[in-house]
Amino acid sequence: MRIPVNNIQLNVIERGSGPLTLVLLHYFGGSALEWQAVMAQLSDRYRCIAIDLRGHGDSDAPETGYSVDDMADDVAAVLRETSVGDFALVGHSMSGKVAMALAARQPSGLQSLLLLSPSPPLPEPIPDNDRQEMLQTYGQREAAEDTFKQITEKPLSEAVHQQIVADNLRTANVAWDAWLLEGSKENIADRMPRITVPVHLLVGTNDRAVKPGVSETMTMPYLPTATFETVAGAGHLLPWETPDAVVDFTQKKIASDFG
Repeated sequence: MRIPVNNIQLNVIERGSGPLTLVLLHYFGGSALEWQAVMAQLSDRYRCIAIDLRGHGDSDAPETGYSVDDMADDVAAVLRETSVGDFALVGHSMSGKVAMALAARQPSGLQSLLLLSPSPPLPEPIPDNDRQEMLQTYGQREAAEDTFKQITEKPLSEAVHQQIVADNLRTANVAWDAWLLEGSKENIADRMPRITVPVHLLVGTNDRAVKPGVSETMTMPYLPTATFETVAGAGHLLPWETPDAVVDFTQKKIASDFG
């Protein structure tokens, strides 16, 4: 369904029902579709809402409004429009930073913050040559295929492979450039003490996008009570590569935080 927020419309996938809502946010160049396998296993006990962030998936792509706070504003508006009560916020990669920004606002109903291979609250350490190459090869299928190889480790079906490439190619140019040139470079570390709910991180040991050590040195020090776990042999796209591990992690952490 499409939800009107902040003068645009965002595409939202909703499944299931329950006393707690899982708000699921995707990676840079991805879409809400990455959560399908996770939602299929969790929608019998939770309400699941997966959002295409602006400029991604089937959501609108306005010419402006791609800062971390702009995207956090959009998520907050979706929560209001869909009458979300108690919820857990699950951010993956780029949207991990968005989720941290929103959690720092202490929104009503937030119970847990789960971060999968998150972009850190500090400027993300993307090498300059990699950043320039991504900017210059936007929208090129060969580059999208190379990105697929770079950000995944576990075997995936051809259908999933093609969806990951398609999501990359349908990301709006304005959203693509804004994250690489601005959003990924934002520093929101000074807000992290305002996060008062339990925080949990999950990363793949073979992640080549947010490389091993980044979460430990650039995120965990600003979230000193957060828990940290890894998925052996997994790359960057945990919801696509290891949905069962994401489901187990989510259920375990929510049970400890929410009861």
